[in-house]
Amino acid sequence: MSDFQEDPPLPQLSAIFPHLEQEPTTLPDGLDPFTITTKTGFLPSRAPLVDLPAEFNALSSIINDMPVTKLDGTPGLLAEYKLCSLIDSGALPDLTLHVRSLCNAPNPNMELITALFRDYSFLASSYLLEPCWQTWNKDPSNGYGLGREILPRCIAGPLMRTAELLDIPAFMSYAASYALYNYRLVDPKIGPSEYSNLRLIRAFEYGLDPKSSEAGFILTHINMVQETGPLVSGAASLLNAVETSSPTAAKSAFQTMLTAMAKIEAAMENMWSHSLPKDYISYRTFIFGITSQSMFPNGVVYEGENDGKPLYFRGESGANDSIIPLLDYLCEIPMPKNPLTDILVDFRRYRPKPHRQFLGWVMSKAAEVRVREFCIKDLEVAQLYLKLLDHVRSFRWRHWLFAREYIIKRTAHPTATGGSPIVTWLPNQLMAVMKLQEEVYHKSGLKQKVEAGGGNGLDFVKKLMDNVKDSISSWTRR
Repeated sequence: MSDFQEDPPLPQLSAIFPHLEQEPTTLPDGLDPFTITTKTGFLPSRAPLVDLPAEFNALSSIINDMPVTKLDGTPGLLAEYKLCSLIDSGALPDLTLHVRSLCNAPNPNMELITALFRDYSFLASSYLLEPCWQTWNKDPSNGYGLGREILPRCIAGPLMRTAELLDIPAFMSYAASYALYNYRLVDPKIGPSEYSNLRLIRAFEYGLDPKSSEAGFILTHINMVQETGPLVSGAASLLNAVETSSPTAAKSAFQTMLTAMAKIEAAMENMWSHSLPKDYISYRTFIFGITSQSMFPNGVVYEGENDGKPLYFRGESGANDSIIPLLDYLCEIPMPKNPLTDILVDFRRYRPKPHRQFLGWVMSKAAEVRVREFCIKDLEVAQLYLKLLDHVRSFRWRHWLFAREYIIKRTAHPTATGGSPIVTWLPNQLMAVMKLQEEVYHKSGLKQKVEAGGGNGLDFVKKLMDNVKDSISSWTRR
């Protein structure tokens, strides 16, 4: 498992994650918003900061005017392809030095830094991809054309400084900008648990309308992730149960995670109605990256940064979410060593640092206590383990269906927003979990029990494994 290290191995859980069991309302002000708790899981521990301080009024004004359709329903800068010319005219002051001072403060306000990263990354993607949006709108059959090759200093400087402090690449990311730090609550007392209570802070196309497909695409992800508190709690509990050799505690931990995954996948299934497949290709234009993409053959020069040499970053991708990586590590799902898995590894650096640290600890601990070995020794635990693996399989299968219906059927562009080869990348991970399911089925003795007549609630295991067998056969024939 050494090839899949997130960050260096970590010491005891309580020493690394002192806020894990803490009520989010009692967390210190200015803490990294992605500090993980068993209440909020991988969602920000507090609702994202919406408004920036007054010194950033020019930035806020441009961002508010930027979407194709603004909050008031009128056309914005991107509707008329006027954003680039506005920035080039000097309308946005260069606040790099001010942002640097905020980042270098003795106790920097990480919520403000993350909000600044979100807004500057939205502006950067819009600036770089506005020409692609214009080309695609004129005739989608001509593809996207070329994006801008230089990001102006007034955007590049603040984006680089905030990214350095957050320890993530200086480009739009799934968690810190596009999705998980991009929602506000209609009624703060209700919280994020009700989908109807969620609204976007920033959008590219029509997303400020909560009924739009762009809003539905992002808000569905938020609605899924707000269920991850029990998943985090169950993972920590399972590792403790395995370390103390307690099958009873392990069963309880599995039940907690299975309940959480059922809710997460139910929320995921709502994507079909919240965000229509026919609409995705349009707003998708703005979430492409600048590596492995035809729009940026030479990368992008960040003015005043990297000695003038071009930079290459992956685009926004749901693959940067932490739900399935958590289960990959916890369940010790081995991935094949190939270039497709190398992309999976590269995606990790785009996650918030607290996510990387927690996932790194889970991976190290799972390998240390040998979760997979423990789980196949007890038939009841093995069944629960197999069911959790099946949630990973069904999640990845649904992700593949989304890719097929939202993207593959509607565009010839061969590369996903994150820079992965869209047709082969997801099946790579899907086959890995199904092969492990087969291994668990054989080594735990479940196959022998099922073939001997089942009983004791094993009918579901036979049905589950018949489905896995059929799926493997189907993929092998492709």
